[in-house]
Amino acid sequence: MDADGAKSDMSPQQVQLLHDRHRRLAAGGLVWARRRRIAIRSLRRAAWRSRIWLDAHVKRALDLVGAIVLLVLLAPLVLAIAIAIKLEDGGPVLFRQTRVGRNGRPFCMYKFRSMVPDAEERKAALAALNEMRDGILFKIRRDPRVTRVGRICRKLSFDELPQLVNVVRGEMSLVGPRPPVPSEVARYDPGQRRRLTAIPGLTGLWQVSGRNEIDFDGQVRLDVTYIERRTLALDLAILARTIPTVISGRGAS
Repeated sequence: MDADGAKSDMSPQQVQLLHDRHRRLAAGGLVWARRRRIAIRSLRRAAWRSRIWLDAHVKRALDLVGAIVLLVLLAPLVLAIAIAIKLEDGGPVLFRQTRVGRNGRPFCMYKFRSMVPDAEERKAALAALNEMRDGILFKIRRDPRVTRVGRICRKLSFDELPQLVNVVRGEMSLVGPRPPVPSEVARYDPGQRRRLTAIPGLTGLWQVSGRNEIDFDGQVRLDVTYIERRTLALDLAILARTIPTVISGRGAS
């Protein structure tokens, strides 16, 4: 009998074969759909990886070319600053400090010296004046250790110019999170350690959003936001905002 009660010309064996065939077709359709979904996910993953790879290589090329061009164009200014620092107190021109880069790798970061030669020795005596309540960073608005030349350099961010050498060496990028010191990293919680997943930069999102006016938690939040959303377009936007921020001196100490 068929579904309407009429007699069917098909034997039970034929009906079973037909049912089996339908099941195989249905199962085959499910398998095909599953394979299609897997293929689409694989293609999307490959496209995402290709984009990340391309962005990283283009970013590195822009960093290298940009840093070299800036070093050449700013050579007279760099020389003038070096002479001024040397003439003021006879101390070293450069300040070298170990910073932590991508994936926790330490490197030597360069800056123009903006403080007196024995600044670290005087730091303990000034601990009570630290304006950063979290205790992780050390900031004093009118730090007595800063020299006259150093104050001008900090106001205009000229003290950061030697970091262009770090950019050429691949230790830093033109745009990225702030490179922390080892003692700061030792106090990071898991969320804050996300800052170490990107190459540190000369400038970044928090530098153009208030610089030293932003507390430590705010700096971390902006750095992590940059890491999550970083694109070449965002880098170019931050670089464009850096120039007026430096000229205005907003948030500089």
